[in-house]
Amino acid sequence: MLGLQYFSFNDLWSPAILALFLLIGAGYLVLVGPVSEKVSGAEPATAGQRVLFITGLLVFYLAQAGPFNLLGHVMFSFHMISMALSYLVAPPLLMKGLPNWVWRKIVSYLPTKQLSFLAHPIVAALLFNGLFSIYHLPVVHDYVMLNFTVHRLYYIALFITSMLMWWTLLNPLPEGRQASGLSKVGFIFLNMVLLTPACGLIIFASEPLYATYSNPAVWAEAMRYCVSGDTSALLRSFGGPAFFNFLSSAKEDQQVGGIIMKFIQEGIFVSMLALVFFQWYRKEKQEDDEDDSHPKEPPVMPFNPATK
Repeated sequence: MLGLQYFSFNDLWSPAILALFLLIGAGYLVLVGPVSEKVSGAEPATAGQRVLFITGLLVFYLAQAGPFNLLGHVMFSFHMISMALSYLVAPPLLMKGLPNWVWRKIVSYLPTKQLSFLAHPIVAALLFNGLFSIYHLPVVHDYVMLNFTVHRLYYIALFITSMLMWWTLLNPLPEGRQASGLSKVGFIFLNMVLLTPACGLIIFASEPLYATYSNPAVWAEAMRYCVSGDTSALLRSFGGPAFFNFLSSAKEDQQVGGIIMKFIQEGIFVSMLALVFFQWYRKEKQEDDEDDSHPKEPPVMPFNPATK
């Protein structure tokens, strides 16, 4: 299916990275379980938090080291699915999966005074969407895909900026500066607008933009970072990425990828918009109920001796 049968278990699942993610998951469960009982002021993670974090970890692994990573090297549409999973789906799951006391420990080790400007909503939105858009310029994308160290560093930067972006919407620290409902609505619309040009460039391009998915020689070079052995054998066996493309052409694959990314982004942010409105409405209703339960006393009329 999707050509996965032509690749080995190691190529599909990256056992060494899988082991690392399993260790991270086990370390998390120990940290929010037995260790939390020995930390002053800490509370164990709830079952819901554990499910969210482990799910986020699984999603990130599948996108960055599992089958979606491999498929993202042979079809642009799967590359965009991998990007959406890595930076729009996994970060909020991981963020909500960590208890408040863990976030306080993390923040305490960061130079927050020097770096706090990075978490400003507008700066965070510009950083993430800017890095994402620049990455999908053809010359930048092909260069990053062919240089392993740059590839890893760029993806780390994307992940960090995506966490900063999500911080505005999901700030887990109640004592921290919380954005108002109206500010969150504006922030969501800002992110939706900033990603549109990059998706538009991809969707409406008149020809394939990326040599990684249209030039067999460049594709084989890029495959070195997710397939073991001599990737020139891939050219001899399959001729190029077109062998795995079940769509009609590289251009159509590119257009579908742009649509998928925009659709996933819109779906996630529209859902967040609905959640923000619901929380905003619930807060306003709660305040109204509190006012109704404590009626104001009638004003005391001043004493007038003339009426005595």
